Amino acid sequence: MTIPILSTKLNIPLSRPKIVSRPRLIERLNTGFQRRLTLISASAGSGKTTLLGEWLERCERPVAWLSLDAGDNDPARFLTYLCAALQTIGRNSGEGVFALLHSPQLPPIESIVVAMLNEIETNHNPFVLVLDDYHVITSETIANAIALLLDRMPSYMHLVIATREEPCLPIARLRVRDQLTEVRDTDLGFTKAEAAEFLLAVMELPLGAEDIAFLASRTEGWIAGLQAAALSFRGQKDVSSLIEKFSGTHPFVLDYLLEEVIQHLSPVTQTFLLRTSILDRLCGPLCEAVIGDPCGEYGSTTASGQDMLEALERANLFIVPLDNERHWYRYHHLFAEILRKRLYQTKLSSDGHDEAAQCHVRASVWYEKQGLEIEAFCHAAAANDVKRAARLVEGGGMPLLFRGAVTPVLNWLDELPKQVLDARPSLWVLHASALLMAGQITRVEQKLLAAEHALHRVEQDATQRDLLGHIAAIRATIAVSKHQSETILAESKRALEYLHPDNVPVRTAAVWSLGYAHQLQGNRKEATKAYADALATSQSIGHKMITILATLGLGLMQEADNQLTLAVETYQRVIQLAGEPPLPVVCEAHLGLARIFYEWNDLESAKQHGERSVQLARGIEQSDRTVAGEVLLARLMLADGEVSGASAMLATGEHVARQYHFQNQMPNIADAQVMVLIRQGNRTAAAQVAQRHGRYISQARVHLADDEASEALTILEPLRMEAESKQQEDVRLTVTSLLAVALHMHGEKEKALRMLRDALTLAAPGGFVRMFVDAGAPMVRLLREAAKHAFMTDYLRKLLTACEAENMANQLETVHDAEHHLIEPLSSRELEVLTLIAQGLSNREISEQLFIALATVKGHNRVIFDKLQVKRRTEAVARARLLGLLQDFHP
Repeated sequence: MTIPILSTKLNIPLSRPKIVSRPRLIERLNTGFQRRLTLISASAGSGKTTLLGEWLERCERPVAWLSLDAGDNDPARFLTYLCAALQTIGRNSGEGVFALLHSPQLPPIESIVVAMLNEIETNHNPFVLVLDDYHVITSETIANAIALLLDRMPSYMHLVIATREEPCLPIARLRVRDQLTEVRDTDLGFTKAEAAEFLLAVMELPLGAEDIAFLASRTEGWIAGLQAAALSFRGQKDVSSLIEKFSGTHPFVLDYLLEEVIQHLSPVTQTFLLRTSILDRLCGPLCEAVIGDPCGEYGSTTASGQDMLEALERANLFIVPLDNERHWYRYHHLFAEILRKRLYQTKLSSDGHDEAAQCHVRASVWYEKQGLEIEAFCHAAAANDVKRAARLVEGGGMPLLFRGAVTPVLNWLDELPKQVLDARPSLWVLHASALLMAGQITRVEQKLLAAEHALHRVEQDATQRDLLGHIAAIRATIAVSKHQSETILAESKRALEYLHPDNVPVRTAAVWSLGYAHQLQGNRKEATKAYADALATSQSIGHKMITILATLGLGLMQEADNQLTLAVETYQRVIQLAGEPPLPVVCEAHLGLARIFYEWNDLESAKQHGERSVQLARGIEQSDRTVAGEVLLARLMLADGEVSGASAMLATGEHVARQYHFQNQMPNIADAQVMVLIRQGNRTAAAQVAQRHGRYISQARVHLADDEASEALTILEPLRMEAESKQQEDVRLTVTSLLAVALHMHGEKEKALRMLRDALTLAAPGGFVRMFVDAGAPMVRLLREAAKHAFMTDYLRKLLTACEAENMANQLETVHDAEHHLIEPLSSRELEVLTLIAQGLSNREISEQLFIALATVKGHNRVIFDKLQVKRRTEAVARARLLGLLQDFHP
């Protein structure tokens, strides 16, 4: 579900019919277009919004306006409104962000801001973005987003921030770089001439020059103070004597003046003001709902709420219209604060009830009827109506947590006393869910234990069982991040046993986690079924997160079954589903693509996806996905001849895995370390690593590197039988290819060729290459032997070319002979292209042979010619043979 948008937050406040024009400040704001940020930082009542309204009326640029409130500290809600504000001026910005707002965890803030700016870049017309009341924002995440926006936004975009407090932004740096225009309290204060115009023309208060000068001095030009003074003096006989009594700093003056204003209003108007002061925004129907009339004191003949609002505006009584139709208003902030203070001091109404709480409840009821559940919840929480707030949070099957209210809900739950939570165990479960969504995983189990303890003391019914099921589903989700298959399996089954049949969202999540448990345990058939079931249900109910995760799971199963082309399509579908910017979980799709492109020997594409995976994985708390991505990048470095770099990266990955107990990554790290150690010639250490971690295939690789074919066969033959019985197609292919090499080394050439034929039959549909390349020189010899028998010619030729190029590159890396004669060594891909050139293939034939674009082949040619310092193909081949780069490259 999307986050409801309150359109009045996006409307530029209308300027009053009578205002004091501020040409000196308007000119300063106009010159600010040359800089990135205009900061209007001043105390309440200093005229910030009025100045902005006057300026923007004259501004020729489109203006996106956003009035902020405390609820906007939730990053998802803030981003929703920010994008909505940009769309009011026709900016194609925010669609990608909107798609992510109901997800459990936002992507990294940098990704969101960059995506937003990329969309803004589609239209280069100048515009202004205004953030009003920025002082209500206390979220560090949002502050970081705005700082990043300031740093990277285009020159035709200008940001204006109006705030009571200094924002947590790099103000000093912007000031030094002349990227900041500032308007402060001292700038906004009325001069004596402006104060006179305000009091005489705007407030229509007949005062002498001395009284005006005295008031201007006492209030220090503070506009709210002057306005309050004028209101309190209306109808008074001896104004001069009253003026002489004013003293003190702004807050005290304002308290006194507002008291003076309020006490001269009718009881009906005072009641209206006090009860509606709890609202951030006001409209007639909402005010009527909040006023109520429990004691009949408001009177049935009273004007409507809309009439009252318009009357307050005509009286210039600290009320600001928010739209052209005069439908929505807000009180001046300090005026509202004083009214609320007085309301809470009154506390009890004549019937003994908490009047403020009653007003909040009535507001909550009204907002809920309008479909604005977040606002309804906030008022229920303010009323301390736990039952109503809890019901709103639960959301009738789709919790409010999924609608952009994680922060307010979590703050409310954090403040509730233990006895309240114990009395309603569902709140403990909601607390755990909110913490999980906020990424505070370490606190989740504590809340779940408290929920279980509270549930033990109540009689079990369908509701209680459903809560127990929800608890189990949360535990299963936590166990997924830790790859604890037994825990996932047990908790998922428990969740499905206890969850109510109607609780479809949580049941679907449990089915998905059950699939992951089957995957970890190697039960691929059951895993695929669970993922497919979860996908079908999540698509039917619009549960986007499970749709993404289940699709991802199916991609992993396709990859394990050697269906690489199909898996690529599935992983790309995951990326499309996640939108832009992507969810952090999409790191798994990029990692899958990196693995497949590596297997296809497209190392450049593999590197791009590997680096993207690591970048996204850093946005997930307590996840081993970063290490998984770095292991793949290390293997890419090894394939490119950067043996030392690969070794260093794996050492770092191992340290992180041990530090954070990422045991699931240790086998992958060990396999990669064995390959590095073999390349370094340190086979003893390689054997020790493989044995210590129980990596049988890696042990076989070490034996093959040591020409110990018998020992390798002893390991590989049982592994092949086991892989076939368990239908583990990926393991079966790897073992079969290595088994063919071992048999060839053992002198069983005919059997080796039959085994190779089996391996090629398994590998050809998926287009596997690196599996053969990584087997090293023994595989080259076997493929050459196979080439003489001329079976599967095209695929065999491709593999032989790749393996020979890699083998020669490894030889050159060891002896460094050619490196002393070249400006820069040839890469594996360049050696591959050079080999095909020597074989007489045209550029087009090379592109078809290697499955790369013709332009890419031509690009490789230019680089090869530059490195060999030649100009023609024939010269390149001759020089390569002279340097020993093409020796024995004859299939």
